[in-house]
Amino acid sequence: MEKPTIASSSITFLKNLEKNNNRDWFSENKTQYTTAQSNIVAFADQLIVLMNAHDAIENVSGKKSLYRIYNDVRFSKDKAPYKPRFALGLQRATKLKRGGYYLNIQPGNNFLAGGFFSPNPDDLKRIRKDIELNPTAWRKILNSKEIKDNFVELAGNKVPTSPRGFSKDHEAIDLIRYKQFILRHDFTDKEIVDPQFIYKVNELFKSVRPFFDYLSIVLTTDLNGETKI
Repeated sequence: MEKPTIASSSITFLKNLEKNNNRDWFSENKTQYTTAQSNIVAFADQLIVLMNAHDAIENVSGKKSLYRIYNDVRFSKDKAPYKPRFALGLQRATKLKRGGYYLNIQPGNNFLAGGFFSPNPDDLKRIRKDIELNPTAWRKILNSKEIKDNFVELAGNKVPTSPRGFSKDHEAIDLIRYKQFILRHDFTDKEIVDPQFIYKVNELFKSVRPFFDYLSIVLTTDLNGETKI
């Protein structure tokens, strides 16, 4: 198996793509792309193996976890044909395990994130209701040493005021306003090509488990604690 280290040549490819984001250049350098893609797939394959030692990952291969590099320009203001990044998403297996993992490799914008990126209306309402009823539990998880050291604070889009049905004066209205519930950690360009990077990513993803496990219980039970699935 190829070593699970992100090659500097893969980063060079992304830098060159950023400068030459057009179809002619991409076509002329397709071999560089396929080599870089294979490197990231090998990294993702090994990351899945590492994560399955402490979680259950639904993705069966690194290749299937990668997002397309091609930009869908139909509904985007950015008309560049390619996204100068490699990104992968990992989903937890079974309906009882909630939460998703994301890794973005892009010079100057390298980060991982774990959480709930686009909860459906029912899930969002259930999460907000739990915050309303159990603010102390939420503060305890988000203020835990692992979360504070690795992610600092909760991230994600918010509504500008209190959501409908929730008091603007609630002690946890700052959390109730969230529409996404994401924990993010940034990396330097130097960090991502370090041979230990894959193990750092694995440990950071592992550290979000208390948050995931708590919300998995919330999203699979009703307000009376009865299982919904």
